[in-house]
Amino acid sequence: METRFDELLEFPCFQTFKVLGVADVQLPDDVVGCLQQHAPGDYNPSIKPSPKGNYHSVSVSVRVTSKEHMELIYTELAKLTLVRVVI
Repeated sequence: METRFDELLEFPCFQTFKVLGVADVQLPDDVVGCLQQHAPGDYNPSIKPSPKGNYHSVSVSVRVTSKEHMELIYTELAKLTLVRVVI
């Protein structure tokens, strides 16, 4: 992944990751578990269902320390089975 995060942000900073995935009770736990591995913290995800209820949006604010750290989190969240998109 080659991004310009280092040109746009000053690190360390807080970044909100929005994860769109299958509407499953396990999705928020999977997202928080992944974040705990790469950026340990006390997370309180915000969860919103899609209009038809097929998908959930999980938003979490995370302290990231570098461009590489941010790219790693995007990559690892996208690997989760229930996840469809990471914004």
